[in-house]
Amino acid sequence: MFSVTVRDHMMIAHSFRGEVFGPAQRLHGATFVVDATFKRAELDPDDIVVDIAAASQELNAVVGALNLRNLDDDPAFAGVNTTTEKLAQVIADRLAARVHAGAFGDNARGLAGITVTLHESHIAWASYERPL
Repeated sequence: MFSVTVRDHMMIAHSFRGEVFGPAQRLHGATFVVDATFKRAELDPDDIVVDIAAASQELNAVVGALNLRNLDDDPAFAGVNTTTEKLAQVIADRLAARVHAGAFGDNARGLAGITVTLHESHIAWASYERPL
C-alpha cells in the first residue's frame, strides 16, 4: 500500500457534554495539527498516490471551514461532542466527499482510503481511517 500525507492546522473553540470531560465541559480552545494520509494499492498512471498540491489545497479548504470557529455555534455539530476523534472523522468524511466529487482529479478516484490524524499536542493524538 502506498501513501501520501499532507498537513495543515486549525484552531477551534468548543465545549463538551458529560462528566467524563471534567473541566473541558466549559468553553475552551484547541489547536490541532491535521494530517491527511491518502492510500492506494497501486500508483496511478502518473506514478503518484494523489496530486500533493490538490490534496494540500483540499485539506486546507476543509480545515479552513472549521478554523477560528466556535464549534458550539455550528448547526452541523448540534448535539455532538466535537472530540478529537469526532473531528478526525468529520474531516475524513468531508475529504472523501471532495474526492468523490472530483476535486482531487480523475485519477484520485482510485484511492483506497483516507486516514486523518489530529495532533492535540506532542503527546496526544487521534485518528480516523475510512475507505473510499
